[in-house]
Amino acid sequence: MRFAAFFLVILVVLAALGLYVHRRASGLLGLDRRGRRILAGVLAAGAIAMIAARVGRGALPDGALRGLGITGSVVSLSIVISAVLLAVVDLGRLLAWSGRTALARAGAAGRTADGGTPAADDAREEPGAPQPALAALEPAPPPREPAPAAREPAPPPREPAPAAREPALPRRAFLAHAAAGSAFLIGSGSSVYGALLGRHDYVIEEIAIPIPGLPRSLDGFSIVQLSDIHLGLFVGEPEMRAAEDLVRKARADLIVMTGDLIDHDPRYAEHLGRLTRRLGPLAREGVAAIPGNHDHFAGIHQALDALQRGGAHVLRNRGRVVGDAGGAFALLGVDDVWAARMRLPGGGPDLGKAIADVPRDLPRVLLCHNPVFFPEAAGEVALQLSGHTHGGQVNLVVRPADLVLPHGYVAGLYQRGGAHLYINRGFGTAGPPARIGAPPEVSRIVLVSA
Repeated sequence: MRFAAFFLVILVVLAALGLYVHRRASGLLGLDRRGRRILAGVLAAGAIAMIAARVGRGALPDGALRGLGITGSVVSLSIVISAVLLAVVDLGRLLAWSGRTALARAGAAGRTADGGTPAADDAREEPGAPQPALAALEPAPPPREPAPAAREPAPPPREPAPAAREPALPRRAFLAHAAAGSAFLIGSGSSVYGALLGRHDYVIEEIAIPIPGLPRSLDGFSIVQLSDIHLGLFVGEPEMRAAEDLVRKARADLIVMTGDLIDHDPRYAEHLGRLTRRLGPLAREGVAAIPGNHDHFAGIHQALDALQRGGAHVLRNRGRVVGDAGGAFALLGVDDVWAARMRLPGGGPDLGKAIADVPRDLPRVLLCHNPVFFPEAAGEVALQLSGHTHGGQVNLVVRPADLVLPHGYVAGLYQRGGAHLYINRGFGTAGPPARIGAPPEVSRIVLVSA
């Protein structure tokens, strides 16, 4: 029921934006009635295809659904981006028109401030213009005799008139058309890039973070973080191989997986178990994992079972000691905050329970899917590793997530008191299978003695 309402809202929003884009595109291209109908069909089919790919599992093969989803997402994302850019263009035109109107009114008010009309003022002030009273006293000039008629030469033969040219667009209208056309080109081009290339433009981000109390023997200890893999229709075997190669290249002492490992379909839990088994041998301390909100949506028991069968240390409100007698730190993990909102039995983060599993004198590193938990954890841990935000996932020039996410936690490193928070942009995608301005990431966190 919750997902049905969500998809209904998405359809309503896309329909409203689609009408706006359709109207502006039809006017810009000068489409006739048939052209308008074709354009409306393409826009509507894109939105429907994107949602059908998400809810149509079992009705069509996965390959067909994947093609529908990518095509529909390109069209739908083009609608959204183009609508936003067109709104900026139209707002600029409105402000310019308002400014010109205000200036024109101010100029007219200034010319008539003395009570006269602009025409009368001009006539009164023109040098050399005869005054009415003096003009009446001057004698009238004598009448002129008509000049003798002269023969006019025969007119030359007329040349055919040149073909009528269409009037050129005024400069202001030309600029408005160019701006609107640019909005459509940017919207469609960036959507194609994000779906075909951007979501596979993987990077390894490396950052050193000081940990107070970290033993010297663990200085330089590396944690490689994978987050928001979203195994499912758009993240399968090719992406799993890419993740394995990147983790191997990052040279991890410990691998952590910080939630949203399955998208929304429990059938992909098998993929998660297989990926976990392949990652385990790449780090001497193995793999530790926590769930995210999508793992709860897909089926938390299937997700956790797949992780455990794959050999991962599942830290759902649990803790473990990493290291040995020569030096160690506490690795803690908590459940996702959405589990508490969903009122699942025993669900939700319990940091106190995780701390109770480890010696209290060890420095603490926390795995928590949602960065919104950081203000609560900051006084108890030296570092929190999170994901969830995807770095905004679609950022064209600006990053809207900065304005809407709590505390402005979107991507990268943050600090609160003496504690640090690092947010991984994620490896897969949620919603439209596209990334623009937020490349998928594997993080290499290097712990430094402070």
